[in-house]
Amino acid sequence: MPNPPATKTTKPHNTINPAIETYMRGLLDSTDHPVALAMEALAEQNNFPIVGRLVGVFLETQAKMINARRIFEFGSGYGYSAYWFAKAVGEQGQVICSEADLVNKDKAEAYLQAAGLADRVDFRAGMAQEIFKQTQGMFDICYNDVDKGDYPEIWQLAKDRIRPGGLYIADNVLWRGRVAATHYKDVFQGWTEAIRAHNQLIFDDPDFDAFINPTRDGVLVARRKSA
Repeated sequence: MPNPPATKTTKPHNTINPAIETYMRGLLDSTDHPVALAMEALAEQNNFPIVGRLVGVFLETQAKMINARRIFEFGSGYGYSAYWFAKAVGEQGQVICSEADLVNKDKAEAYLQAAGLADRVDFRAGMAQEIFKQTQGMFDICYNDVDKGDYPEIWQLAKDRIRPGGLYIADNVLWRGRVAATHYKDVFQGWTEAIRAHNQLIFDDPDFDAFINPTRDGVLVARRKSA
């Protein structure tokens, strides 16, 4: 009797060739963002998961494309993504940040002050979901970068409070390739399945057009359709 076929195991992997990422990064001018450089150096030193320069510029570009003026961040770390969003919303715009770690909040406020962007950012300490529920009004962009097990919940909270033509953006939606893997070792139990469920909910929603940019760890952008 022949042996059964071997089960193929797909390991998590970077979605873009590192040489391509290096080339893309080389197209950007890093010298005109000293505060961002300092934040990136801190992330490298402490192995802190910021979105990085390529995604940061992508976030800024997306916000500028829809003339975003009001943005809510679910999970803000020490303000790296907020830096790019704050640059985009202009002097009259506002980025509302949420972060459970008070140390990160203090760091973020110091960095954003040094960048001349602090007056555009309302940085609040606490659980992102609760802060969002306590905040009134609609948003041009809702950005999701919390614990991955909470991704489906964040989508359900945010989707009806994004204005027509506005964006829902989520980081880490490819989860180092795990979403496409048959066998994988998860970081925390259930997170990969939560991200898969989150992504499917969005792509199945008739009120949104969605796409995944595979840069870094995958950035999902979903546009709420106009009435």
